Amino acid sequence: MSRWILVVEDEAALGGMICDNLRADGYGVELIGTGDQAAARLETGRFDLVLLDVMLPGQDGLSVLQAMRTRGDRTPVLMLSAKGADEDRIRGLEAQADDYLAKPFHLRELLLRVAALLRRAPAGESATDELAFGGNTIDFRAQTARTWNGECVELTGSEATLLRLLGSRRGELVSRREAVEALFGPATPPTARTVDNVIVGLRKRFERDRNAPRWLVTVRGRGWRLVHQVPVAREERDAGGA
Repeated sequence: MSRWILVVEDEAALGGMICDNLRADGYGVELIGTGDQAAARLETGRFDLVLLDVMLPGQDGLSVLQAMRTRGDRTPVLMLSAKGADEDRIRGLEAQADDYLAKPFHLRELLLRVAALLRRAPAGESATDELAFGGNTIDFRAQTARTWNGECVELTGSEATLLRLLGSRRGELVSRREAVEALFGPATPPTARTVDNVIVGLRKRFERDRNAPRWLVTVRGRGWRLVHQVPVAREERDAGGA
């Protein structure tokens, strides 16, 4: 499984185009449109790289970056800005951005800079390379998993992408809209049934009883959640009935 990238861009058309090209290169992508949403998301999720626009509604990109570095978050950050003057680039680098790209830019250059930053990131530094729940262990680098009953399986790209999104938001609701955008891009209608089929497939692999899921839980009418831990009483009850 390729790396997971957060794109923070308030221009919807540009953000969608960036995400489409990153997905075409094999990356997992999440798109956010405001500085306040980005700041909140970066406190709960873990990413391999952040593409961060400077001019954003709410907090600007520099404030988001400074907050990241203050709390010790060393995730690589590529700043994007319509301001290309030397002093603006220097401000971004002084705030500990890893790279800076002025708009308008060539998409090929963006992709090359993304690849270069990810090559420089220390191996094993990402917190999203593995995920464990319910006796299952997911290896996103190899796109494989060992299930609760000891079976080794290969994941499809859609399965790995959705698991990675749920794992990065563990315990939180992931809305249908967010799941659809992660799999198919922002232009896809949020009613896409393919997401439901991916969830069904994941439950077949990773739930002991796919008809009574304990880990991959549906929040009716809203989306899904990967729970932190099944209550002990329920675990004991299940074990006693085995």
